[in-house]
This record gives sequence, structure tokens and C-alpha cells, in this order.
Amino acid sequence: MKKKSLPLSRVYRLLEPGPVVLLTTADKGRPNVMTMSWHTMMEFEPPLVGCVISDRNHSFGVLKATRECVINIPTLELAAQVVGCGNSSGRKLDKFRRFGLTPVAAACVKAPLIDECYAALECKVADTTLVAKYCFFILEVLQAWIDPSAKDPRTIHHRGRGAFMVAGKTIKLPSKKN
Repeated sequence: MKKKSLPLSRVYRLLEPGPVVLLTTADKGRPNVMTMSWHTMMEFEPPLVGCVISDRNHSFGVLKATRECVINIPTLELAAQVVGCGNSSGRKLDKFRRFGLTPVAAACVKAPLIDECYAALECKVADTTLVAKYCFFILEVLQAWIDPSAKDPRTIHHRGRGAFMVAGKTIKLPSKKN
């Protein structure tokens, strides 16, 4: 066998679930943004998204208190801002100003959309059963937005320790559910 043992601390690099996103919240009218890569789709309709947010993050307390957020999906062009937001805390820093991001009022929640992102999902917390034990929130998407001019957006995917993969070529395979 050509395979060798992989440290368990690196397993997440193999199963990375999707694009890195920018999660926005708002506390007492003050918007914040955090970088998040630990999320997964859980249901089609209504759309449910599960996500892990460390209880050490400022956004954890805000999301737990307000029970709403926006999942903003950036493209490769925002990679520097994505990393910058992920390497700083919003407790005292205005990340929108610091990283040149534009907040836009949402339709259903108080947290803002990020104008520079090609898509945004307005969410409310649907279930907190796993928050105390795993910091795992289940979010229901209330409204989805997409920039129709963004053709084949190149999203970034976290591979761990500062390494990212860029979404590439799209292929179509036969499927019964075209």
C-alpha cells in the first residue's frame, strides 16, 4: 500500500466542505464580519446550513444573542480581505472599514450583506441543540442573493495552515437529476 498514516489533526484538510465565507452579524447596530470555513448544507427546503463558530470568537456571542446572520460568499478577488478578517477580532476593530468592505442592508435580518461578495444568504438560527457541546449552529436561510453577472465565480477553500485551494474547472456528468 502506498498510503501512509496521516495525523488526525489534519483530517479536516481532506474533508473541507465548501468555500470560505464571510459571516456577518450585528450587535446593537454595530456590524461585524468573521471568516468561516466550517459549514455544511443540511437540508434543501427550507435550506438549512450547519456551521461551527468557536465560543472564543466575538461572533459566537453575537449570533447566540441575536439569532441571525448573513453568510456572504466571496471570490478569489477578496482573498486578502478574507484572510485579514480571519486573523483579527471584531471586539474592538471595525473590520468593514479596516478591510474596505461595504455593508448593505439585508431584507430579513439586521446583519448586513457584503456588497463585494457575489452571493449572500440571510439566516436565522433554527436550532441551538448542539451549540453548548460543539459550538454548532443550525441556520435557516430566509433570503438568498446572487450577482447574476458573476459567471463561474472562483471561490477559495481553506486547506489549513494558510493554504487555500481555488475552485477551478466545472465539469458536467450524466445525472438523473439534471
